[in-house]
Amino acid sequence: MTTQARPAAPGEKITPGPRGVPLLGNLPEFGKDPLAFFEKLRARGDVVSWQFGAKKSLFIARPEQVGELLTEIERTFDQPDLGIAFRTLLGNGVVVAKGPDWRRKRSLVQPSVRPKQVRSYAATMSECAVDLAERWAPGQRIDIKQEMAALTQLIAVRTIFGVDTAADAEAIGRAMDVAQQEIGAEFSGIGAVLPDWVPTPGRARIKRATEVIDAEVSRVVARHRDGDTDRPDLLSRLLTAQDETGAHLSDEEIRDETVTLYIGGHETTSSTLIWAWYLLSRNPEAQAALWAELDEVLGDRDPGFDDFAQLSYTQAVVKETLRLYPTIWLLTGIAKEGAVLAGRPVPVGTRVWSSQWATHRDARWFPEPDAFRPERWRDEEEIPEYAWFPFGGGPRVCLGTRFAMVEAVLILAVLARRYRLAVDPGEIRPVPSLTLQPDRGVLATVEAR
Repeated sequence: MTTQARPAAPGEKITPGPRGVPLLGNLPEFGKDPLAFFEKLRARGDVVSWQFGAKKSLFIARPEQVGELLTEIERTFDQPDLGIAFRTLLGNGVVVAKGPDWRRKRSLVQPSVRPKQVRSYAATMSECAVDLAERWAPGQRIDIKQEMAALTQLIAVRTIFGVDTAADAEAIGRAMDVAQQEIGAEFSGIGAVLPDWVPTPGRARIKRATEVIDAEVSRVVARHRDGDTDRPDLLSRLLTAQDETGAHLSDEEIRDETVTLYIGGHETTSSTLIWAWYLLSRNPEAQAALWAELDEVLGDRDPGFDDFAQLSYTQAVVKETLRLYPTIWLLTGIAKEGAVLAGRPVPVGTRVWSSQWATHRDARWFPEPDAFRPERWRDEEEIPEYAWFPFGGGPRVCLGTRFAMVEAVLILAVLARRYRLAVDPGEIRPVPSLTLQPDRGVLATVEAR
């Protein structure tokens, strides 16, 4: 049960962060292990000052402060520039755009991912998962990371681009993997403070990867323009969308939005499913509870969109996975005139950071924070608003939230109804890149239920 967070205490204390080094501040420690660094800041206090290079920064940990940041984006906090690697991949899509340009693009993109449209994509999600299930066999050895990536790539190219060949999925998927790794490397390394004009090997790699993505998107867009305009995929909806003046999205805008939707529909869901299988394999009671629900709701059939609401424990498994391993692991904003946090003004230009990883694992909001307990989402535990924010919040909440939740639940239901994935022993560590990815392959044995 989500409860309203308490108002911020007036003038809540700002705690000094760890001492940095000249010019780079705390960037070396942050870059070495961003997740551990944010946990270290949270242990110091709820509002902590630190230095991101030469930039003055504040870290916030309490849900009400996170809510202040997220709900004030576009008013008293600005969307920050996340670096040349991020811009190279996403262009000026709805995630990056600001002000009137962002409002226009959001109004054009949002209709394509409304619940009615997600319902129309659910059959594709389930069908692709069933095809994968039929290729698996008891005793087979698989890499869950590869299997989930291939599955969600296929769903993405079918629902977004309306194409149905493995070549499309593989070409875009390989390039996207490179781009994601380079964004993570630049954001937490020295590239975060280098001017855009400085060439680096990583920037060259992401440029080449983006050229592959652009070529694939251009080819599919051309195919759509030359063919049937009444198609059910997301790209077709974007091509026909009009703003209040009657103008359509340009080819460049179409490219930016399809790449953004691809990341939301593939990268985030793939990561969530990898961690869900990892956690279920190590928590037999949760696995048994999931099977019990699937047997009761589905019996011997596969799920469709109408089953989503009935699969409450399956949803809880996904939510708890996103709590422990949030695909998006940080959010940040730049203070504008009039910005206030925790009861005190924030100087213009201050960069404010929040971390899902740190807040989601805070014992004040989640008892036994390191334990995988899906039942906490069904037992009426009081969870403050913005203690859980894997999809962000406020006016810039992720447009693909519904799509991602339905996709993860249906895929998990299809596969877990048939199999248990026994993940090999050994800890798998999260690596923060564009999303939170495992540090190695996730090897498992397929076992029949």
